[in-house]
Amino acid sequence: MYTYDTVVEAVQGLKQRGYTIDFNLEPDRLICHETPLSLGPSDFEIAEVYRFEGNSDPADEAAVYAIQSREGQKGLLVTGFGISAEGVAPEMVEKLAYFRRPKQAK
Repeated sequence: MYTYDTVVEAVQGLKQRGYTIDFNLEPDRLICHETPLSLGPSDFEIAEVYRFEGNSDPADEAAVYAIQSREGQKGLLVTGFGISAEGVAPEMVEKLAYFRRPKQAK
């Protein structure tokens, strides 16, 4: 199991391990603006999650997801902690709710 002290360390470590695609969260999918890659909730699995809690500011909280597509493409999604259901499809919220059971970053 890997541990990281910061979001930057987690991103760097995961990229070194092959998670090189940068994903963005859309209402019903993950997309990569640099490629035509677009993944719905059934098209990917969450391999790892690291949660970081701000010591003094809740706005500093974040989750780093290591994502793997069915075809084996690997990438990252970095989100603010506590994904809002507003504007996001229920299926995507449920899929990303995995962050409630994360591997706690140390």
